[in-house]
Amino acid sequence: MPLSALGLVILAAFIHASWNLVAKRAAHVGAAFVFAYTLLGAALYLPWLVWEIVHTPITWDGPVLVCIALSGLIHLAYSLCLQRGYRVADLSVVYPVARGTGPLWSSCAAILLLGEPATPTGLSGIACVVGGILLIATQGQWQRFREFSASNTISAGVRWGLLTGLLIASYTIVDAYGVKVLLIAPVILDWCANAVRFGMLIPWAIPQRQSIRQAMRGHWHLAFAVALLAPLSYILVLAALGLGGPVSLVAPAREMSMMVGALLGMIILREAVNGWRLLGCGLLMVGVILLGVG
Repeated sequence: MPLSALGLVILAAFIHASWNLVAKRAAHVGAAFVFAYTLLGAALYLPWLVWEIVHTPITWDGPVLVCIALSGLIHLAYSLCLQRGYRVADLSVVYPVARGTGPLWSSCAAILLLGEPATPTGLSGIACVVGGILLIATQGQWQRFREFSASNTISAGVRWGLLTGLLIASYTIVDAYGVKVLLIAPVILDWCANAVRFGMLIPWAIPQRQSIRQAMRGHWHLAFAVALLAPLSYILVLAALGLGGPVSLVAPAREMSMMVGALLGMIILREAVNGWRLLGCGLLMVGVILLGVG
């Protein structure tokens, strides 16, 4: 991977963990918060979009429009699932599970659906990811499996993290195709997909405008931070792909944000993070790296 691409991915990882910390602090606001930062993100990045459209040639044909629409749909589902996960569980559970299982789902699909060979390195990576999730979920106390229920916050966090990870794998493939094959500029792809998300939320938001306004009281500064940081972190990843970074290496490299997210949850949010959960995050990272090289 070119050093320029690697640098962008590392910067994106730290920004990504930071905006997820902010989103966790507004977890109770729910879909209203997603609507707010989607609206603000469209406004904040509009000047950059206009500049890109003027200076970057793009053909608005069928494949480009389908890619943008599909990206927007998957990202909306991802945002809502992530916000729901943060509402019911700790950042240090949901975030590493979500980020760690994205490459896991991709590898499993490649083996089971596409017939790709299961290498020892890849299988070791899958084992490490699964083991890391188990350590995060149980914190080394295996008897907790007997306690798992709908009301258990750790098990709920793992479930929402797994679903979010599946959506991460989905939009990564779609957006990589848009940038590398269709040659859509990262800013154009991200902004247009964001506009699709906003359009999908409008029918829900109009009848709920009064409740959205009430729910967002005292949280607009958090929405502004997410609106600024979330697109930036992903635009940097898309730019790394555009600079020649392969998906198989960019996707695992950006998952270093897992450990950053867990540490932020422990230090800033004062979440109860013991050594077992940190060990689980570390094992997840090892697994993701093995999946990337396997």
